[in-house]
Amino acid sequence: MRLFLLSLMGAFLAYGLYTVARPIYQTVIVFGFLRKYPNGATTDTEVIAIPDTVHCEDLHYHASSGTVFAACEDDPDTRFKWFPPIANFDDPELASRSRGSIHVVDPKTMKSERLKFQNFAGPFITHGIDVIPDKDQPNGKAVYIFAINHVPETQPSGAKGPYARSQIELFHHIIGSSSVRHIRSIWHPLIKTPNDIFARSLSSIYVTNDHRHRLPGRERVIEDLYSGAKWTEVVHVRLNHRDTRGSASGVIAEEALSWMHNLNGLGHGRSEDEILISSCSSGVLHIGKLPEDGVGNITLVESVQVDHLADNPSYFADPYATNPDDDRSAFLETGLARAVDIVQTMRDPAGKDAARVTYLRPVSPGHWKKRVLFDDDGARLRSASGGVLVPIKPENTEEPRQAWLFATGFLSSSIIAVKVNL
Repeated sequence: MRLFLLSLMGAFLAYGLYTVARPIYQTVIVFGFLRKYPNGATTDTEVIAIPDTVHCEDLHYHASSGTVFAACEDDPDTRFKWFPPIANFDDPELASRSRGSIHVVDPKTMKSERLKFQNFAGPFITHGIDVIPDKDQPNGKAVYIFAINHVPETQPSGAKGPYARSQIELFHHIIGSSSVRHIRSIWHPLIKTPNDIFARSLSSIYVTNDHRHRLPGRERVIEDLYSGAKWTEVVHVRLNHRDTRGSASGVIAEEALSWMHNLNGLGHGRSEDEILISSCSSGVLHIGKLPEDGVGNITLVESVQVDHLADNPSYFADPYATNPDDDRSAFLETGLARAVDIVQTMRDPAGKDAARVTYLRPVSPGHWKKRVLFDDDGARLRSASGGVLVPIKPENTEEPRQAWLFATGFLSSSIIAVKVNL
C-alpha cells in the first residue's frame, strides 16, 4: 500500500512538473531565447526590396487582380516613437500628425504605388488590414479595404494622448486607379487593442484585441510570456457602412471568441466560413469556423504550433494543382524569430529583429508538414509580421513548383520578395 501511495505521489509530481515545464519550454522556443544567428538557415536566394514600403505591418494578396495590398507607415521615424501594439506611446503629438497610406504592389514589376486619399485627412497609424471584393462591381474591378488606425486619443484641452483611441477605417478602391476613397471610421468600446481584421462582408467584420493591458509593466509581460494568460478575444462587429454620422454610429459589437492567449492576426481560409486566428506569443495558428448566420461564437476546429511568434496568417490556394498529390496549397505563419530582443530594439532605428516564415501543409487529420521558407537575422527583413505567396505559373510539368514570397514587418524598412520552392 505504501509503495502504491509513493508511486501515486510520484505520478502526480511528474504530471505537475510536466504541466509547469511544458509551457515554459514552449515559450523559450517561440521567443527564440536559444536561437542564434547566423545559424546556417538564413536564405541564400536573391531578396528583392520593394521601394517605398516603410513599416508595412500586414499584406493581402488579391488574386483576381494579381496585386498585393499593404498599409504602410511611410515615415521611418514615427513607428519608433508611437506604436501602441508594442506599448510604445512615446510621442502622441507626432502620431497625431502622421499619415500612413495604402499601397498596391505589382508582383510583375516589383514596384509599389502609394494610393492617394480621397475624403480622408488622417492621422493614419497603420496596422492590420483586410481586402474584400466589391460585389456590386465585376470580379476583380474594385475592392473594399478595412484598416486598423491607432490614432492617439484627444483630451478636452486638445492635447493628444497619452494613449490610443484606436479605430477602423473603411476605404473603397477601384483596381488600377491611383486613389482610395474613405467611406467611414468605425469605433466601439469593445475594440480596445485592435490588431487585425477579418471582413466577412461590408456589414460583418471580426477584430482581434491583442492585449488586455495596454501599458508596459508586469501585467503585460505576464500576458506575453505566460500562455495561460488567456485574456484576449475576437470581437464581431455588425456595421451599417452607409451610416457616416460618426465613428460609433451604426456599430454593434459582441465577443465571438473569448479567453484566448494573445490573439493577433486574422486571415481567410479555404472556405468563406473558415477563419485563421493567431495566438502570437504562443506561436499557435488556430483554424476556426464562423457561425452560419453571422451571430454566435467562432468554433475552433484545429490548432497548429510553430517555433516562432505567429503574427498575421494567410492561406495560399494553389491555382496550378492538377491532382491532390500535386496540390501545394498551404497556410503561412510569419513572425519574429527572436522576440526576446524586441524590448531592446523597438525604439532603435538601427536595430535588427530576426524574421521567419513557416509553410504549413495539412497531410492528414491532425498531422502537418512544416517547412521554413524564409529565415533571416534581420539584415534583409527586419521583424516579420505578414507574408503571402503569389504563384508562378510553371512552364511544364517537370519544372519545380515555385511562388514569390512577399513578406514584411512592423519595423521593416521595406517589403521583401523572394522566390521559393513549394
